Amino acid sequence: MSTVFLSVRTRLTLWHAAVLALIVCAFSAGIFLFVRVKLFADVDAQLNRQILAIDRVYREEPGELRDLAPDWGLTLFQVSERGEPLIATEAWEREGLARAPRDDNSQPFSWLAPGGGRYRVHTLSAPSYSIAAAIDEASIRRTLGVLGLILAVGVPLAVALAISGGYFLAGRVLRPVGAIADKARRLTAESLGERLPVENPRDEFGRLATVINDALSRMQDSFERLRRFTADASHELRTPLTVMRSVGEVAVQRSLDRTVPRDTVGRMLEQVDRLTRLVDGLLMLTRADSGTIRPAREALELGALTGGAVDELRVLADEKQQSLVHHAPVAVFALGDAVLVRQALVNLIHNAIKYTPAGGAVRVEVTMTGSGEAQIDVRDDGPGIAPVHQGRIFERFYRVDPGRSREHGGVGLGLAIARWAVEANGGRIELASEEGKGSSFRVLLGAASRTA
Repeated sequence: MSTVFLSVRTRLTLWHAAVLALIVCAFSAGIFLFVRVKLFADVDAQLNRQILAIDRVYREEPGELRDLAPDWGLTLFQVSERGEPLIATEAWEREGLARAPRDDNSQPFSWLAPGGGRYRVHTLSAPSYSIAAAIDEASIRRTLGVLGLILAVGVPLAVALAISGGYFLAGRVLRPVGAIADKARRLTAESLGERLPVENPRDEFGRLATVINDALSRMQDSFERLRRFTADASHELRTPLTVMRSVGEVAVQRSLDRTVPRDTVGRMLEQVDRLTRLVDGLLMLTRADSGTIRPAREALELGALTGGAVDELRVLADEKQQSLVHHAPVAVFALGDAVLVRQALVNLIHNAIKYTPAGGAVRVEVTMTGSGEAQIDVRDDGPGIAPVHQGRIFERFYRVDPGRSREHGGVGLGLAIARWAVEANGGRIELASEEGKGSSFRVLLGAASRTA
C-alpha cells in the first residue's frame, strides 16, 4: 500500500516502528551471538583446563587416573597409547565418542554423537599417547534456547509496543497541527483579527504558526486598507456629486429664463475637475498596484527636472503671494523615470504650496548626500504635521484635517502617488516635521553619472 494515502501520524508511527524493529533485531542478534560466543569460550576454557589436568595426572600418577576416571565430573575423556584405548570414562564408550574425529592438538569443536547428544570435543596429543576430552553442550544449548525464545517473543512485543507508543506520541506531537487546522478552518474575511494558537514558538510547529499569523496580519492589513480605500473613495466621489446636484437644483429653481448663471457653471466645473483628478489618481494607483507601469531607467538631471516642476506651479504660489525658491547649485544626476519623478515632485511642491499660508515660503533644493545619493528637499513654513499623523500621512485618502483639505481642493491621493512614484524608481521619501514649524519632505534617489 502506498504511503501517499496514509496520514502523517500513521506514517510517522510506521517509520518509527520500522526503525525501532531494525534496531531491536540487530541488538537482539548481537546479544545472542555475544552470549553464544561467550558460553562456548567458557566451555572451551574449562575443557582446556580439564585436559591439561588429565595430562598431568596421567604423566605423574597413571594409576590414580584409572581410579579417578568414574568421578571426573561432567568431563568425558579417553587416554590412548599408540592408537589403542587405555583409560576412558564409562560414558565415553556409551555415547560413542570414540567415533569422534581426531585432529591432534586441534581447537575444540562441536560434534553430534550417535546417541543424539552434542559434545564439545578437544584432543591433546603427545609422542606416545593422546588424550581426548569432551563436555556435554546440553546446558549451553538450553541456555541459548531460552535466550532465543525470550528474544523471539520480546522483539515482536517491543515492536507492538513501539507502534502503540509511536502512534500515541505522534498524536501528541501533531496535536498543534490539528489545532492550527481547526482554527484556520474557522477563519473568514470577518475574523482575520483572530490568530492561530502557538503553544511553543521555538519548535517547528510554533514557527509555522507564527509565520502563518504574520501572513494573516498582512492580509488583515490589506483588507483594512481595502475597506478604508473603498469607503474613502465612495465618500470622495459622493461629495462632489452631491455638490453638483445641489448647485444644479438651485440653478434650475432660480433660473426663470432657463439660463444658468456663470458662477453656477464655474462651481460645477470645479467639482468636475476635482472628480477628474480623483479618478486619474485612482487609475494611476490601480495601475501601480497591478504592476502594469514599468518605470524607465535613465540618467535625470534633477536641477532641470525640479526647475520645470517649480515653474509649472509658480502661478499657484503667486496667487497666495508666496516665495517659491528653487536652489540647485550643482548638476546632480539620478537614475529614474522622468515622468514619475516629475509627478512626485509636482505633488510634493503642490502640497507644500497648498498648506503654506499666504505670504509664506516654499523652498526646493537639490544636493548630493555624503553617501552618494541624489537628494531633493521640499520645505515649507506651514502648520507642520503632528507626530501622531506622520506615520499615516502617505496613506491613500488620509488627511490630517479633512475639512481643511477639501477646502483646498485636495483629493487625498497626492502624497500616496508621490511615495509610490519615488519607490518605483528605487528611492524613498523621508518626512521631518514639527507642529507650527513647517514640514520638510526629502526625496532620495540613486545617483547616476552623466553618461548613464
